[in-house]
Amino acid sequence: MSGLLLKNIIVGGRESDIFIKDNIIGKICPAGEPEDGETGACEDVETVDCGGMTALPGLVNAHTHAAMSLFRGVGEDICFADWIDRIWEVEKKVDEEYIYTATKVACIEMIRTGTTTFLDQYWMVPAAEKAVREMGLRAVLSYVHLDHYDRKLADRQKEECEAVFEASLSWPGNTGFSIGIHSVYSVSEELILWAADFARRHGLKINLHLSETEKEVLDCRAAHGVSPVRFLDNLGVLGPDVIAAHTLWLDQDDISILARRKVTCVHNVNSNLKLASGYRFRYNEMRDAGINLCLGTDGCASSNNLDMHEAMKTAALIQKAWRGDPAAMPLAELMAMATVNAADALGLNTGRLEPGCLADIIIVDTDSSFFLSNAPFLANFIYSAHSDCIDSVICDGKFLMRHREIPGEKEILSEARKLLDGLC
Repeated sequence: MSGLLLKNIIVGGRESDIFIKDNIIGKICPAGEPEDGETGACEDVETVDCGGMTALPGLVNAHTHAAMSLFRGVGEDICFADWIDRIWEVEKKVDEEYIYTATKVACIEMIRTGTTTFLDQYWMVPAAEKAVREMGLRAVLSYVHLDHYDRKLADRQKEECEAVFEASLSWPGNTGFSIGIHSVYSVSEELILWAADFARRHGLKINLHLSETEKEVLDCRAAHGVSPVRFLDNLGVLGPDVIAAHTLWLDQDDISILARRKVTCVHNVNSNLKLASGYRFRYNEMRDAGINLCLGTDGCASSNNLDMHEAMKTAALIQKAWRGDPAAMPLAELMAMATVNAADALGLNTGRLEPGCLADIIIVDTDSSFFLSNAPFLANFIYSAHSDCIDSVICDGKFLMRHREIPGEKEILSEARKLLDGLC
């Protein structure tokens, strides 16, 4: 049994000591309190003086496509329909080597910006799992179903999904498996139903893109006579195991359905803004209806980075602006969207700094002009500072970054540069 003792670190405004036993937060107590039997029971305890630092729970990115980290700039200044066609064309060139290296690049970026857990949807999941395992992050990786209404492709994806699921049963505890259904416009009804049934037979989460653009909604109404939300509900797909990304173009009936089915919804503000998909995410209405709301970055091809800290600030500012209400999206709710709400959606005991929770912690350096004011800490952290205020990152009780240093970063970036020449 090993331990990690973070001394003199600010937790909830108080100078504290955090004791981590293996991968679990064992104790949070006032700084300097004498060590107890629990601390002494560990054979090997590393003590780290964190004076001047503040602890926060690791951020949870509830929607991304990690291996698109090398797709930045592939489709700039074009509409969503043209952009996604361009992405699908480039994706024909990717292989397992690409997925492995690009996912490691994404992990570097997420670690550097304070993310310790992410929900991913992409191709060649075993290659991504290897990358995540080596980088030490916590992830839920989805096999994405996307058949473009091609029966042969659908059959092949069913077989692949079954094989990856069987392999996932031996994955280490940091990584989970889930089912991805790309969208109502790219997946046949038959495959949607098969994927949802497979997920429920095996107790897996389902994640999908939903009502991302106005065109998606209009096309679905033209084809089926109902919105994408109503279409999936009529199929019996929606439920508390569903995590829906974007959910931007919703009417009140859609919100009522999502609330009744206990669907989690993920706001991907930077991606939506950059692709001009929209900006009126109906946070207040969904929150008041009882929907669990989270934040995500989407992939780097649309958001251009994986910085959850930036996503928090942008989400709040846009809400305040379009509603004309400076009190829209309070700080505590914003932080919950980026941590505990997403952890709860994934069924993970993280996103909190509490004894018994998984030891996923970011350590913030407050020795800068951004933290000089007497404003609430979260105001300084989200609105004033940038993600480079994050000094160190702990995931599953282990340091992944110390004092802004990530082991192996230069070598990973060097390998990634070699792959770029043949990609675009």
